[in-house]
Amino acid sequence: MAEKNIGYIACSGEECLGGTLSRLVVRKMMEELRPGQVSTLCLPLFIAGGEQEQAFAQTHPTISVDGCSKCCAKRATEALSGQLAGSIDIEALIGSELALNPDLLSMRDLTPEHFALVDRIAQKACDFFDRL
Repeated sequence: MAEKNIGYIACSGEECLGGTLSRLVVRKMMEELRPGQVSTLCLPLFIAGGEQEQAFAQTHPTISVDGCSKCCAKRATEALSGQLAGSIDIEALIGSELALNPDLLSMRDLTPEHFALVDRIAQKACDFFDRL
């Protein structure tokens, strides 16, 4: 099987749990679930005009993982590099009460239940990956 190189662009929001979960999902994809086959794109650099980031998203399948329904990663990628191969809205998956919780921002505050959410969301990220 040929190696895939698929980009994941995570939410950079730090004001709610959904943003934290989005970054953990992308790390899990890179380090555990699809190592060597996933690249991460830096959303702030992407938006600021990072040519490598934008070029990657134009030439490789890219999936956004947004922490809330604002879908900043999705909207920025579509505006600057074209259509995404997929997008995940964590708020839609786990509900706004949990995703928008401002009290759970630090990794040290996360419980095993939160890490179980990362696993659940990462499975959706794998589903997109496997369809490509």
